[in-house]
Amino acid sequence: MDETVTDATYRVTADELRQFIERWERLEAEKKDIADQQKEVMAEAKGRGYDTKVMRKVISLRKRDKDDIAEEEAVLEMYKEALGMV
Repeated sequence: MDETVTDATYRVTADELRQFIERWERLEAEKKDIADQQKEVMAEAKGRGYDTKVMRKVISLRKRDKDDIAEEEAVLEMYKEALGMV
């Protein structure tokens, strides 16, 4: 194989690889910025008297299917009744 062709192929591959890595690094930086902003939101909510633990639970529930939540709550109630917790 011609050495010039091999070098050109290597450079293109290296450039492409560098682009993928740099894109990944930018996304990681954006993800960190977003996480910091989320922490700020929770700190502000806590400062205003909201229970952030409950807020996180509500946020988690909002991501889930209503039927899954209802089924889980029904099973939870059944278990609590079985243990005399109701």
